[in-house]
Amino acid sequence: MLYLKHNFSLVILMIATASTDKISWEIPPKDFILDDEPVDNVNQPPLAAALTESLELAGKLPKNALVTTNYGLCATVNHKIIVKAPDWCYINEIRVPRAEVKRSYTPNRQGDVPLLVMEFLSDTDGGEYSSKQTYPLGKWFFYEQILQIPNYIIFAPETSNLEVHRLEDGQYKLSPAGKNNRYWLEVMNLWLGVWQGTKENRQGYWLRWWDEQGNLLLWGSELVQKERQAKEDALKRLAELEQKLRDAGI
Repeated sequence: MLYLKHNFSLVILMIATASTDKISWEIPPKDFILDDEPVDNVNQPPLAAALTESLELAGKLPKNALVTTNYGLCATVNHKIIVKAPDWCYINEIRVPRAEVKRSYTPNRQGDVPLLVMEFLSDTDGGEYSSKQTYPLGKWFFYEQILQIPNYIIFAPETSNLEVHRLEDGQYKLSPAGKNNRYWLEVMNLWLGVWQGTKENRQGYWLRWWDEQGNLLLWGSELVQKERQAKEDALKRLAELEQKLRDAGI
């Protein structure tokens, strides 16, 4: 059921859920203290940055898309502001100037609900699976029942275990892997899978994107190497042609 509430010219969308939780899409006040704790694991920043880098270089980020890492997604539940900061998040379209989403993002108020969120498992208490329904709410419950994000991805970088949970009939269901042990994500029109190798002096497992034809979306360093190799191959062919011409007395 949808209500409109006017409060000093502020329009708030309020929804009554089946569990009777009152959800409103309010922007946290400027003096609201956001969680500024460091990330749980040194692997999280490079894993997140690598996902974004290949999307951008491949031209897969729409103009108004927002990609975030350890950045607050907000909702007000039963008059209390709830903020969760997934390790990686993709929002297809924001509908406010970017200056308005510097600190946090409120879905439905400032733009679309995220199409997917990712959590990278660490050595902490496993809150990625928490369905806690009381304040401050578990991550799983918040993503599934409050924000209703279509895809929730959990990745263990130490073991390479990858889980893709899709929202079906109001609940997350674990999806089976597709060909090459990858997962087709319609919302991205891309495959997501695990790749083993080295980047930024980190040897281990990474999440990578592949297009519909199975072509890997490359990082900047890989594109540079590809261009360098193409130039070297061209010079080699030219040298071979020149030698053949000399051998022929031309």
